[in-house]
Amino acid sequence: MSDKLFRLIAASQQYDWGKIGSKSAVAQYATLSDPNVKIDEAKPYAELWMGTHLKAPSKNADSNELLNDIIAKNPEGTLGNDIINKFHAKNELPFLFKVLSIEKVLSIQAHPDKALGKILHAQDPKNYPDANHKPEMAIAVTDFEGFCGFKPLGEIADELKRLPEFRNIVGNEIADHFINNFKENVTVGSADDEANRKLLQSVFSKVMNAPEDQIVQNARALIKRAHDNPADFNKSDLPDLLIRLNKQFPDDIGLFCGGLLLNHCRLNAGEGLFLRAKDPHAYISGDIIECMAASDNVVRAGFTPKFKDVKNLVEMLTYNYGTVDEQKMVAEKFPRSSGNGESLLYNPPIEEFAVLETTFKTSTGKRHFEGVDGPSVIIVTKGNGKISTGDVKLDANTGFVFFVAANTPVDLETTDSTFTSYRAFVEPN
Repeated sequence: MSDKLFRLIAASQQYDWGKIGSKSAVAQYATLSDPNVKIDEAKPYAELWMGTHLKAPSKNADSNELLNDIIAKNPEGTLGNDIINKFHAKNELPFLFKVLSIEKVLSIQAHPDKALGKILHAQDPKNYPDANHKPEMAIAVTDFEGFCGFKPLGEIADELKRLPEFRNIVGNEIADHFINNFKENVTVGSADDEANRKLLQSVFSKVMNAPEDQIVQNARALIKRAHDNPADFNKSDLPDLLIRLNKQFPDDIGLFCGGLLLNHCRLNAGEGLFLRAKDPHAYISGDIIECMAASDNVVRAGFTPKFKDVKNLVEMLTYNYGTVDEQKMVAEKFPRSSGNGESLLYNPPIEEFAVLETTFKTSTGKRHFEGVDGPSVIIVTKGNGKISTGDVKLDANTGFVFFVAANTPVDLETTDSTFTSYRAFVEPN
């Protein structure tokens, strides 16, 4: 058995918000990858985890051996010395690669940075199971919508003027102070920008700490307004969005801390979004490839029955604000590949991962990739082909997942024009 290139079985996770049965890309990939998986058409299939996270580690498809154990036997050969030294890794990947299939909105959430992750884990290991940070990137596999970051402050001020339900939650004093004092077109990091962030924090804190009966009463009035007077809202798609979300989570605080305070974003298939630590976000619908630092730490705000850590959430957020376009990833050409097809690199400004998308427009052709200075995980999301290194050549069909060791050159060979794969990898520089 080669430890340079081998197929993995990835674990699927069944969360309440996942797409049901075989409508879920996660369920489809899980059963295509592992014939032992039988889809239950009544159950949600939410996430496919590809990596070494102890909650759901991947296994070698032939030997059933955990990826963690394979790496532990030969860390230098699988991870590479530079990755071992940089991340103090012995038997795990610095990233966690996922597919998500989203039917219902996920909780509005943010993730701590490393310093806060360490503190939260020490204080409350039940709710914060590790000490790591969790910056993450999403790439749409199908058309996708979500919440990402706080809206431009002018939009929020306009909503406070238009929507009495929002003003009731925030209170006249803080609403007026926000409307009268925020400044447009400021330089990031300037005194005016810092003042803007404090104003935004005051509004968010008021929403998050509002009594439940006040949220329920104003949520019902807000939804009535969305039905009866959609022109009262400053975005034409906002009334429908609020109505849809309210059907999933009636009378929820998320209508205010999400629907009215966060950007509603849509991605077409192939578009990517980077979500920094301490920035609020939520996924609403669609199928995505997601990559993140290997952590499961979540601080929640709304659209969830789970634990909401309001105090830490209000204190920890960066209160970055701006448009969706500022958070979209611009894909780059990947110069260390050649041949047929196209490879685009999504390279966020963090150390733990980048993601490479490879597509073909013809039913024959081969693309070569030089070895990268760290480990990789590859998933085929569409079509069929082959993957090879040296004398190892494997079928690479829809839903198949592979591990590629550090410094291992590979070839992807298509047998149909829809062949699409995503590769998460880490390098020391």
